[in-house]
Amino acid sequence: MSDQNFDIVVLGGGSAGYAVALRAVQLGKTAAIVEKDKLGGTCLHRGCVPTKATLHSAELADEARSAGNYGIDVEFKGVDAAKVKSFRDGIVSSKFKGLQGLLSSKGITVFEGEGKLTGDKTVEVGGTTLTAGNIVLATGSYSKTIPGLDITGRVIASEQALQMDWTPKRAVVLGGGVIGVEFASLWRSFGAEVTIIEGLPHLVPNEEESISKTLERSFKKRGIAFKLGARFSGVEQTDQGVVVSTEAGDKFEADVLLVAVGRGPVTQNMGFEEAGIELDRGFVTVNDRLETSVKGIYAVGDIVPGLQLAHRGYQQGIFVAEEIGGLNPRMVEDVNTPKITYCDPQVASVGYSEAKAKEIHGDDAIESYDYNLAGNAKSSILGTAGFAKMVRVKDGPIVGVHMIGARVGELIGEAQLMVNWDAYPEDVAALVHAHPSQNEVLGEAAMKLAGQPLHAV
Repeated sequence: MSDQNFDIVVLGGGSAGYAVALRAVQLGKTAAIVEKDKLGGTCLHRGCVPTKATLHSAELADEARSAGNYGIDVEFKGVDAAKVKSFRDGIVSSKFKGLQGLLSSKGITVFEGEGKLTGDKTVEVGGTTLTAGNIVLATGSYSKTIPGLDITGRVIASEQALQMDWTPKRAVVLGGGVIGVEFASLWRSFGAEVTIIEGLPHLVPNEEESISKTLERSFKKRGIAFKLGARFSGVEQTDQGVVVSTEAGDKFEADVLLVAVGRGPVTQNMGFEEAGIELDRGFVTVNDRLETSVKGIYAVGDIVPGLQLAHRGYQQGIFVAEEIGGLNPRMVEDVNTPKITYCDPQVASVGYSEAKAKEIHGDDAIESYDYNLAGNAKSSILGTAGFAKMVRVKDGPIVGVHMIGARVGELIGEAQLMVNWDAYPEDVAALVHAHPSQNEVLGEAAMKLAGQPLHAV
């Protein structure tokens, strides 16, 4: 059994894990990554990237159908699901090769195989013991299901959905969160009949309630059916399809059932508990510096309770590398981390909802404004409805921005700067937003809250 030494060993090569290693080598550290599958993890291979590539194909299908409204004579002939799969696989392959080259060029050693934590300074992989001054756990997440519901046959999770080279004619989606509404949206764009079953009162239940209601109206207009406050009771499947039942007695026939009820942490049978790492429902318990219960071992990404987002993983990875490097970095709280749901229409948000802001600051201390995209020329050109809601403390900073509409995800960059830099609406109102652009909606909302509206009543 050989032994190798590094300053930092990262267990897991997904977004959070490789971010640790990249930042560490920038700071003069030696770093190794242990990865049992492929560098890039869920986001690159089974999540963010292939899903968004498929959603882009879905957007083009919708644009082809509506091209005549814009004076373009295009005939929509259908969706070639095999070519859609080939397109997304090509994107993934290209980014994977780029990531491999980047890590190699930085001198980061990658060990392929299933690693196991064997002590507070050691990780074992394939008969090799890696010793490090610090260890970072970044083992990622998996698609959850509910007790008694096996992912098999025509009952699938997002991973299996992304491997399909055919489009279902009918689909049932269990779960109306981010993953559920994105797949419902893209399958509908490809011509499928889709029904979402959600146990909570709204779709995307973690968003501002007015955003959820607007998305529900839009989905209804698009022909996407949904049952809210509905509890799944069972599924029967054959070689041809599934019959999904709810506790209320509703039955839905479909080609597939997509289970989209969230993601769980990959922490079992990896030596964590044996090494003294404290877990809570499978998640790794950390302090406010992302250090675990064992000194010198940190955890980042999806195994840390909170948002499960690739960019949160990047930020946490960079944070831990800088923390180990003695730079005393600043942590961005989950509430101030930008979120985007890439369905049609898109949903984007950062900061507190109006209700949460009132809970913290008091009802009389908060004011907000909804700027309707109907007043924005670029949004009218794109043919999208929606709004941008800005929440502020009276005579104080902007604490939340919530948006729905085509392409609003591209606006979240400025929104997160406003919230994280404690900008006042008066600060933003004094800046120039290019015309005609959707970016103007943020300027218009800020001007209204600053008491100096231009295109708002």
